[in-house]
Amino acid sequence: MQLANQKVSLGLINPKNPVNVASILRAAGCYGVASVFYTGQRFRFAKDFNADTKAFHKTIPTIGVDDLRDVVPMGASVVAIELVEGASPLPDFEHPDNAFYILGPEDGSISEDVLSWCDHVVYVPTYSCMNVAATANVLLYDRMAKSEFERGNELIRNSRDKNNKTKLKQQ
Repeated sequence: MQLANQKVSLGLINPKNPVNVASILRAAGCYGVASVFYTGQRFRFAKDFNADTKAFHKTIPTIGVDDLRDVVPMGASVVAIELVEGASPLPDFEHPDNAFYILGPEDGSISEDVLSWCDHVVYVPTYSCMNVAATANVLLYDRMAKSEFERGNELIRNSRDKNNKTKLKQQ
């Protein structure tokens, strides 16, 4: 699976911090996410505050919805990411080709009602809880790391900041 051909969407439950959502959008752009959906009013009120320095909010649809269940992409497996007893650890998880990842609010948990219609529930092993943006980054990196992604200098040249032209000296 090439990174650009992924079928991945994110669902955010009532995010409150626009900086976290901007960080999630940056991760979404870096890891080939097709769309981001969110519920609740908190982000709607704050979304004009934008810390998405790569402007991925202009290319990745970011859509407010009433219920994430109504926007599960066709054929997608729904994967909740939550620290909940009985969940599978992310290092052991095999990502579905077509995935809709659901991430909970920064100041709460994904409800049992939502968890009941998810195909998988996965947790990131840590010594404390991470914020939602850090969780999204770890999740999307894990997906990429377990895939057949393009390797080498061409990927590096296309991914790095325009001011970075550094090369390792040949030894």
